[in-house]
Amino acid sequence: MISEQARMARAALSLGMRDVAAGTGLSTATITRIEKGGDARVSTLRTLQGYYEAQGIVFVDADQSAGPGVRIDL
Repeated sequence: MISEQARMARAALSLGMRDVAAGTGLSTATITRIEKGGDARVSTLRTLQGYYEAQGIVFVDADQSAGPGVRIDL
C-alpha cells in the first residue's frame, strides 16, 4: 500500500480520519503522515492495510495501463 492508495481507500469508504483511527488504534497524526507519503513502520502500514481490507478494500498493483489503485469488494 502506498500513500495514494491509503487516501483512496479512506475516501472510497467515506471514512473520516477519526473513524480510521478508532478502527485501527493508530493516531490521526500517523494516518495523516502515511497519507502524505511520510515514513511509517511496516507493522503500522500492515495494520492500516489490514483494516481497509477487512472493510472490503482490495489494493490493486500498477500495471501497464494504469497506476496503483483500490476497489471495493463487498
